[in-house]
Parts: sequence; structure tokens; C-alpha cells
Amino acid sequence: MPDAATACNCTACRRYGALWIYDFEGERVSYAGPTTAFVRSDLAEAPYLENRFCSTCGNLVCWRGLEPQADGRRRMAVNIRLTDPELVADLMIRSFDGLDKFEDRPLDGRCVRDLWC
Repeated sequence: MPDAATACNCTACRRYGALWIYDFEGERVSYAGPTTAFVRSDLAEAPYLENRFCSTCGNLVCWRGLEPQADGRRRMAVNIRLTDPELVADLMIRSFDGLDKFEDRPLDGRCVRDLWC
């Protein structure tokens, strides 16, 4: 289990209400069950990730890189808002400014439990 979850304020993360844990596919993060992939094709640059949605309820499950990195591993993030709250309640929240500055914000001591209780 990672030591923290990331709350990003970019347009997509904010609208989906995602709370991310990151690693590489098949390593410390994973998901189970059928999903449907969506890759944006309306951007000026080539897409570099796909969002995967639950095929049953439509919730955002994860994103993952379209191409493996140089070491062959594929970066991904899982939305822990779909997880049993007690399993992730003590994870520290890391805030990330993905809207304006694309940088970490100062830690404020909150954990997932503070957001959900």
C-alpha cells in the first residue's frame, strides 16, 4: 500500500472526484473486474494515457500510460474512492496543483479519513 493518496485539482480529476494512488501496472497497484477504456483524441498532442471506467457502473477506475516507459514498466494510478474506506482511511493526502502550476502543494496533515468522515 502506498503511503499517500493524491488529490489533484486539474479539470478531469476535480470533475471525477478521483483520489489517486500511483505505481506501475502489476506491481503495488491493481484493479479487478471489467473496464472500458477511453483515450482522448481531441488534443493537439498525441494521447499518452487512457482512462478506464467500470463496465458496470461507469465510475473512473484508473488511468494508465499508453506506452511502457524505457524500463518496460507501465505507469498507472488507481482511484481509491472506489475502495473500502477502512482499507485506505489512514493514507496521508498529498495535494497536487494540476490546474495551474503542475506541482505539489504543501502537506497539511490530512488523511483520507478526514475527507470521508
